[in-house]
Amino acid sequence: MSNTDARLHLHGGHDHAPGDEPVSGHEIAEGLLVYIVGLFLAALITAVAFFLVGTDLVWRPSIPVALLVLAVAQMGVHLVFFLHITTGPDNSNNVLALAFGVLIVALIMIGSLWIMANMNQNMTPMHM
Repeated sequence: MSNTDARLHLHGGHDHAPGDEPVSGHEIAEGLLVYIVGLFLAALITAVAFFLVGTDLVWRPSIPVALLVLAVAQMGVHLVFFLHITTGPDNSNNVLALAFGVLIVALIMIGSLWIMANMNQNMTPMHM
């Protein structure tokens, strides 16, 4: 039996990285429960959005505002339940990485809109 086979046999057939701590079945169940709750909330928010648009329950001019509120709630659910962005002290790197990503996307979008808005001035006249 090779060294790799012996390690796999000791860990129940699962490959582990050096420094990994063993995880109990209870911790796995808690982690899975978090994902299931997040999935349920995300599906519920999506269903509510489709329901609001398809019915006359909400005053028609206020539907975009309601959809915006539901979109922000959907982003919050994804950040908390799937990306695990919390207010804990050990989570500051994740928050900074998220903020940097948002900054880069905003710069690209604003720059693209600025270029497209001023593109008409740089075009040569079509009719001479």
